[in-house]
Order: sequence, then structure tokens, then C-alpha cells
Amino acid sequence: MSLPFPPAAASAPQGAVRLTDWGVIRAAGVEARKFLQGQLTQDVEGMGMGDARLAGYCSAKGRLLATFVVWRDGADDLLLACSADLLPTVLKRLSMFVLRAKCKLSDVSAEQSLWGLAGALPDLPAATWSRVDLAGGTAVRLPDAAWGGMPVPRWLWAGAAPAGTPELGLGVWQGLEATSGVARVTAATAEQFVPQMVNLELVGGVSFQKGCYPGQEIVARSQYRGTLKRRAQVVTSASPLQPGQEVFHDADPGQPAGMVVLSGSLPGDGQVALVELKLASLDSGTLHAGSPDGPQLTVSLLPYAFPLDPA
Repeated sequence: MSLPFPPAAASAPQGAVRLTDWGVIRAAGVEARKFLQGQLTQDVEGMGMGDARLAGYCSAKGRLLATFVVWRDGADDLLLACSADLLPTVLKRLSMFVLRAKCKLSDVSAEQSLWGLAGALPDLPAATWSRVDLAGGTAVRLPDAAWGGMPVPRWLWAGAAPAGTPELGLGVWQGLEATSGVARVTAATAEQFVPQMVNLELVGGVSFQKGCYPGQEIVARSQYRGTLKRRAQVVTSASPLQPGQEVFHDADPGQPAGMVVLSGSLPGDGQVALVELKLASLDSGTLHAGSPDGPQLTVSLLPYAFPLDPA
């Protein structure tokens, strides 16, 4: 498929990149949606063909084992895109609970190539978390990223390589992913966060009206009892950052104040990251990556409303 890009502002990130750090699970069968409804933080039974969903998969302690972008593939099947480095572990764990449900789970990463698209593309769906089938693949509209104070539209493309598109570096896509404020759990951060600690419910990743799923009681308690004291925020740095890297505050150097969730780089902005942090660490002082005297981090803006008070 050819995706013509209109002229963009100088240096604005736009183009396509193969997402080699993503993989895809297929849930096939007439009970696939029913099975996943009882496993994920999101309502997948109510999904239409034009919908996509962000969802978390939690442990019994409410900690995120993975995050998925989910969409339907035909009448019964669902596709779940997630970090490739944790896919085998998550697939094995989910498969343990299928039991007698008419649902078969499989790794289809080899046949479902994923691409990240960024920039103004009027022929693709505009509504966030919508999806559409086009010649050569499926496009899922992701939340906008931020660059230079401006929104950058993003899509997840599953299918053949988009033709006639500028090449977008993987590090730049990862930078856009970080500045979108939408957390993607990787192997380095699995079981580190309750969904609200990485703002998952703020970007449509948690349904509080659906039925039970692993860890649901803890996720609900964090939402309604005011116990949450950590959130995710975008930061910039002069040095590269890595998911799973600890973050320290100068006023309390003896223990970490947070952890890097996602990281990348953007033209003009340098190194950027989405970092889970203690809310108290945002009031004053300085943040540092890796150690109390590591590279200093500068807190930037999220592209959505950020509740500073504990939820």
C-alpha cells in the first residue's frame, strides 16, 4: 500500500518504521472474546469491527505483566500486539487459563508484520483507538505523540510494508511512543506497575465497568480509595535512557523515586522517556537516571491531563 505524506514542518517526525520490538498473539475461536474478557483490564467483548482497544494483563497482585493493543480479525478472532521480548512468557501464561474455552492462542508475529506510522495521513482513521482494513493491511489509530509543542498523529499498521513512505528511525518512533504517554510494558518492566502508576486508565486502557480479571480488586482499590502516590511523566535527558532503569531524587538518594518505562529520541528534543515517578518527587529538587549523581532529567509535558493529586 502507498501512503503519500504531505509536506511537514521542518524536522517534524513522519514516516514508517518496522516495529521489530513488537509481536502479535492471535486469539482464535468462538469464545476468544469471552476468554480475554476475563483476563484483561479492558472490555473486549463489546468491541466492534471498527474498534481497537488498549488493555493490560495483570498478575493476581495487580501488577502489569503486559500491555496490548487489541483489535478484531474477522468474526471471532482477536489480535493482540505487545512487546516481543515478553510475548513467549505471556502467551504461555495466558494459555494455562484457556482450559476448556473454545479459544486457541498462538504467536503470529511472523505473519503479522507491524509498522509504526507517524505524520499527517488523511486517508487513515482519525479517531483514537479506531481501526480500518485497507489494501494490504489494518491501520489502528494510536493517541498522538508530542513534538515541539505540537501533536504528532500515530498509527499501528499490521500488514505489508507501506510503499512510498519516508523512513522513520526506530529510536524516533520510540521517542514518539514515550511522549504519547501511552505505556507499553516490556520484559524489563514486567510486574513493576499497577496500571494507574503508568496512567493506563487515563489513555483508555482500563474499564471499571467490566467484570472480574486477575488483579481487578487491587486496580479498583487504587482508583477509588486514594492510595495511588505514583504516576508516569515525560522527561528529557542529555543521555540515553533504558526501560527498567531506576530514577533517583536528590532529596532521597537512598532509594529509587521511579523507573523508566519507555525511551527514545526526537529531533530537536534529544533523549526523551516516559518515567514512572513518586508524585512527591515532582514538587521540588532534581531527578537523576541510574544513580543519585546520574544524568539529570527534566520533566516535560504529557499530551493529556495529568492528575497531580493521588487518585
